[in-house]
This record gives sequence, structure tokens and C-alpha cells, in this order.
Amino acid sequence: MAGTPGPDPSADGGGEARPAWDSKLQYLLSCVGFAVGLGNLWRFPYLCQTYGGGAFLIPYVVALAFEGIPLFHIELAVGQRLRRGSVGVWTAISPYLGGVGLGCFTVSFLVSLYYNTVLTWVLWYLLNSFQHPLPWSACPLDLNRTGLVQECRDSSPVSYFWYRRTLNVSADISDSGPVQWRLLLCLAVSWAVVYLCVIRGIETTGKAIYFTALFPYLVLTVFLVRGLTLPGAMQGLTYLFTPDLRVLQSPRVWLDAATQIFFSLSLAFGGHIAFASYNPPRNNCRRDAVSIALVNSMTSLYASIAVFSVLGFKAASDHGQCLDRNILHLINAFDLPEQSMSRDTYTAALARLNASQPARVAGLPLEACRLEDFLDKSASGTGLAFIVFTEAVLHMPGAPVWAVLFFAMLFSLGLSSMFGNMESIITPLLDLGVMPRRVPKEVLTGECPARPPCWMSDEHPPRGLEDRSPQLGLAPEGQGARAGSVSRTAPGGVLQAGVPGAGGAPETPDGPCPGLACLLCFLTATCFTLRSGSYWLEIFDQYAAALNLILLAFFEVIGVVYVYGMKRFCDDIAWMTGRRPGFYWRATWKVVSPLLLLTIFVAYTALLASSPPHYKAWNPRYERFPSRQEKPYPGWVLAACALLSFLPTLWVPVVALGQLLARCREKTRDPPQDGHPKPRGGRAC
Repeated sequence: MAGTPGPDPSADGGGEARPAWDSKLQYLLSCVGFAVGLGNLWRFPYLCQTYGGGAFLIPYVVALAFEGIPLFHIELAVGQRLRRGSVGVWTAISPYLGGVGLGCFTVSFLVSLYYNTVLTWVLWYLLNSFQHPLPWSACPLDLNRTGLVQECRDSSPVSYFWYRRTLNVSADISDSGPVQWRLLLCLAVSWAVVYLCVIRGIETTGKAIYFTALFPYLVLTVFLVRGLTLPGAMQGLTYLFTPDLRVLQSPRVWLDAATQIFFSLSLAFGGHIAFASYNPPRNNCRRDAVSIALVNSMTSLYASIAVFSVLGFKAASDHGQCLDRNILHLINAFDLPEQSMSRDTYTAALARLNASQPARVAGLPLEACRLEDFLDKSASGTGLAFIVFTEAVLHMPGAPVWAVLFFAMLFSLGLSSMFGNMESIITPLLDLGVMPRRVPKEVLTGECPARPPCWMSDEHPPRGLEDRSPQLGLAPEGQGARAGSVSRTAPGGVLQAGVPGAGGAPETPDGPCPGLACLLCFLTATCFTLRSGSYWLEIFDQYAAALNLILLAFFEVIGVVYVYGMKRFCDDIAWMTGRRPGFYWRATWKVVSPLLLLTIFVAYTALLASSPPHYKAWNPRYERFPSRQEKPYPGWVLAACALLSFLPTLWVPVVALGQLLARCREKTRDPPQDGHPKPRGGRAC
């Protein structure tokens, strides 16, 4: 704040023991681990390949500059300044915006359900990678052990292992079937790993993040070095990054670039707000926002190079096998010597035979072997991880080793993102004080670090104390810190809030938030272990987050810029970083980012409305099998899709309306007697 000093280090108050990062590197790795997730590995390369290779980078960079980085800066700044989770931050900015925090909490809960289910599948593949040969390398024998399973012969060993051995998927979403116990066991292990990592908050996640955030880069580097030495790698990279500027005329390219930036940075989940709240108040959040966003984008490019170097090798191998089959047909049909035709001379030999005996050549079952067609067979999401890439690994020498590395990297990558998701859930629970302190904590969470009761914490100052500060989260000038907190100045003038043992009330454990949150998520996510679970996971992935996050981010920008006020926010940043935001930041916050978010929301809604919702079922009885059968969703599933699309955002109008009604009731009451606390806020309804 311009001309306004920060909290007075000498102020005395109640004890506050808010956790803090052990180091700046630990915080940066946590943010990078939360932002860099599975989408960087299996979504960004697909978009680059689909939308003109290098041409896609143009809308991607534009979206990063005018949408991603400005919104990311806002989240880090408000979390660091207020030192609260998402619910506490937006309630402090305005009680009418409390629904934004609850919306972020709800989205994080829904996303955690299916995101950790994906890690369950990864864990299953990881466990099955410790054998030779790999179980998806060949079709199993049928029940009579006289031949191969028909479903596998009609599709492929890789697809059969994924759809039948792993998911045991049903042919219709209405056919839920029984729970798949192997997946349920892996789901329990996945949630147990998450629980052990978040049991002590950032004390344990901060330690685990050194491995989970850095290990994927090591494996990506190993895959990149190995991939570049394989035949076909250069063709894959050339195909990936060859620019086709004509695609920029399509609005869909710009929409996908904007949404990719949005979800890649994990904006509007509340996790970055929670992570930043454990920083010292005077930390350069501007530099952090730019650095983390650039690392995230560079990781996407790095992963694309590693992935497509391997996929280029797979395409070259498949292309070679296609040529070998055609050569065999020609040699047998024309009684040619076995070594008379090679892959290099195939095209010229086929042209000669076609010119001399076109009728005989036309009667042969020759395939169209074009390398570009095999390069086109890329995929995104689970199709890339569990079908395309697993098949590519089979072509590599020492396939089990590469499979173990690949799925260990995926699990580590997803686990670091789960830390942020769980922080987005646990911190608001502590903000709200919904966990009863009488619940046995050791049974549910183990020995947790010391933390003050909710009413004394940074998230929940005593009722009535919030309005002692004329500005958000700050004490009046000259009066020091907020009541119920203590601040000390560390060497170098960096303000350290929440020093343990600073005095005041006795400290109490964290409470059962991590244990109950993980247990509730595990029980709810068991629906994804049914035979129809993969269909429901696609529904959650498509409808639970997209529209909600866009709307919540829009409310975040509006709340900071137009409710809290641009000048006050810039003053806060100047106090934290020592420098006021320039024209670029003010213009993007005030005009560009809100308009861009509104445009994305309208375009995304129009895109969803333009095509009837449907899903692709794996049905061995489908006449075009192994192609997946397109089916419309039943009416009750469409109702669930609509509910997921707007359920988290409904918190915003519901909370705002509740606050308005509460203010109206307070307005109609008699004035309070002297000696009693006055109602918070004095605005009329």
C-alpha cells in the first residue's frame, strides 16, 4: 500500500502458528508440481500435432501473456497477502464473494476424485510392468486354450489389456456392473499414498515434492535422449513442429490454446492461493508467477519433444512392418526371389509391376503405407498413455524397463498435482472450522504439527476483529498486526508471520481434515471402479471443471479489481514486492483478462451446445469393432452432466443471496445494546 507500512513487527498478539515453507525452492517446486500435470504430457503434444505444429504456439503464447500469467499473479498475490485459503481470501475481500472460495473447493474435490483414479490406472500398469514379456504384448489364450481370445484378435493386445484386463468396461454406461476389485485395491493404495504425503500438510508434502516434482524431468530427459537415437525420431519431431499457419483462421485453435493455458496452470482451483499463503508476506510474487508459468510452458514443449521422438519411432516401425507385408504379397504373387525387394526399393518395384501387370497388382491385398498416416495416429489423454505409448514401448529394446520408467513418471507427475488438489480441499475446511476438535486425531491423521484453534488462526480471527483493519488483512497504520496474530521481522527486513511459540494461547493439532478428506474422496471415487467407471470419469473430466473454472476465474478477477479495488491491490503488491504493477499488469487485470475469460466461456458453451453429448463405448459386438461405438447419453446422465457443469459455480449466487438476506435481517433488528459486539459490516442491504 502506497505510503502505508506493513504490520508492525513489534505488535503483540495472540499466538499464530501458521505453517511456513522450509525454503523458497520448496515453495516453487510445489507450485510447479501442482501446475505441471498429466495434461502437459498427454494434452499439449496432441494439440500441437493437431493444430499445425509450430503454428499452435502463436495462440498459446498470446493466451499465456494475456490470460495465464495475469491470473496466476492475482492468485499468488492474494494468497500471500491474506495468508488464508481460497474460502478465507474471497470472504475477506467481500462476504458476497464467499461462494467463489466454496466453488474452488468443490471443483477441487470433484477433480481429485477422478484425477486420483487415473493414478490408480497408472499404478496398475506400473505393477504389471515388472514382468517379461509385458502382459499387453500378446493376446491371451481362450478358455479352451486352443486359440487366442476373439476380442483380442479383433482389436490388438494393447487395446485388449486396457479395455478388458484393466477396465473390464461395459458396452453401455447404464450397465454399471460389479466393482473391479483389483482397481479398488489400487485406488485404496493411491489414496493411502496421497494421505501419507498430506498428513502433516506442507511439512510432509514439502519433503515429498523434491522427488515428485523433479523425478519426471529426469525420466523425460532419459526418454528424450533414448528417443532421439531411435530411427524415425526426426520424422516425428518434424511432423510435430512443422507450422501450418492456415489453421490459425479457425476459432477452435484459439479456444483450445486458451483453455490449455488455463488448465495447465491449475488456475481457480485454490491450490496456488493456499500454497502462497505459507509464504512470508514480503515475497516477490510477481517474479514467482512469471517464473512458474514459463517453467510450466517450457515443460510442455520439453515433454512434446520427448513424447513425439518415441511416437516417431513407433510410426517408423509400423510403417516398416506395413511395407514388409506388402513386399511379402508381391514376392509370393509374382514368384520373385526373397531378397529381390527391400523397403528402400519397394516404391520403384511396385511402380514397375503396376505398369507391366496392373490387373494382378490391383487384385492383391496391398495396404497404403504412408508414414504420415501412421504419424497421424496420435492420441491425447488416456489413449496416449495407455494405448499409443504403451504400444510404442513394446518396440523398444528392454521394454519392461521403459514401461516401469514411463508409468513411474506418470504416477509421480500426478501425485505432485494431487498435493495441490488436496491443499485446495483441506485448507478451506480449516478456514471454515467444520472439523470437530473432539474427533480422535491420532486415529485419523497421526501426529500433526501444532496449529492454533480455528478462531485464533489466520483464517478465522475472532468475530468482530476483521473490521479493525481499514484495509484487507492489514492493521491500521501504527497499530501493528491484526489481533490474534503475531509478526516478527527476520534478517533482511522480510516479515515473518506466524512464528511458532510466539506466545498467546496454547497450540492444538491440525485436526482430522487430511484423514477425513482422503477417506471421503476414496469412498466417493469407488464409483469409478465399476465397469462403467471409465465412462463416468470422462463425464467428470469434460463437465466438472471446464465451465466452472472459467467462471470462477472471472469472479476472481472482478472481485480483486472491481470489488477490492485496483489501487488498493496495487498498493498491496507494492508493499510485498517493492514495486508497483506496470501498465501491462493493470491493463490485463482490468480489461483484457475479464473479456478474454468471458469470450472463452461463451465460445466453450456454444461448442458444447453445438454437438449433442455422446460417448464412445467399447463394444465387441459392434459391427465396426474395434472402432468404438458412439452412443447418446441417457436422459438421467444428461441431467448429471448439467448438474456437474454448474454445481460449483452455484455457490456464488447462493452465498451472495444468503449474505444479502442476512444483511436485510440485521437492518431490521433493533440496534445492539452497549457492551455487545456490533454486527460485522455496516453496509445496507
